[in-house]
Amino acid sequence: MFKTIADPADCEVRSVIRFLNANNVKQAEILRQLVEIYGENVITDGIVRKWVRQFNDGRTNVHDEARSGRPSVVNDGLVAKVNEKISENRRFPIRMLCDEFSQISKTVLLENVTNRLNYRKR
Repeated sequence: MFKTIADPADCEVRSVIRFLNANNVKQAEILRQLVEIYGENVITDGIVRKWVRQFNDGRTNVHDEARSGRPSVVNDGLVAKVNEKISENRRFPIRMLCDEFSQISKTVLLENVTNRLNYRKR
């Protein structure tokens, strides 16, 4: 019995797929070994097939490709400023935070206050 590794990084799993594929291990066996070490929900058969195909086509990078899309306005510095403002007055309504941080929409601000800073309405 092998020791199970919980919550592996995506690039770690892809590196294993790349290594086993280079050793001519079949896709079904790659999946079996991944599930044996990383657990049942590590990856699907279709994703293993996709990565094997990409590595066979010459891909060498195991990291995600850069994606297009709108960059986030929220960074760690801005979250720290929001947290500092909330710390000054715990009964700070979201509306007042919106006035203070006009570059962030109310929805995004509320999401960051509740999910990243773990503040809840009481």
